[in-house]
Amino acid sequence: MARILIADDSPTEVYVLQKMLEKNGHEVLVAEDGEQAVAQSLQHQPDLILMDVVMPNLNGFQATRKLTKDPETSHIPVVIVSSKNQETDKMWGLRQGARGYLGKPVTEQDLMQQINALLGQ
Repeated sequence: MARILIADDSPTEVYVLQKMLEKNGHEVLVAEDGEQAVAQSLQHQPDLILMDVVMPNLNGFQATRKLTKDPETSHIPVVIVSSKNQETDKMWGLRQGARGYLGKPVTEQDLMQQINALLGQ
């Protein structure tokens, strides 16, 4: 079981992802924007972060860059989960330090495959 932070400003999206993760035995933390994602990551040290891109205050690309550059959080893999899934968005997300990129709507199979690959399960 891993502790996974979902950073997304859509309550519906959070609910869907949270149900998938809990069904597969993971503990879930939630952040409503990029700033909360950074703060919670520093405080709770999740095993993995699922990051939306379009969010208020600090967008997902900015939050990912901040997390992957900070020595206290750089070890935490970030997977961007976004409706912005053009090839340029994916490349930009990976250049910000994300370790994976999934387009919405995400399937449970794709989500769990990505998480298991990154957590070595």
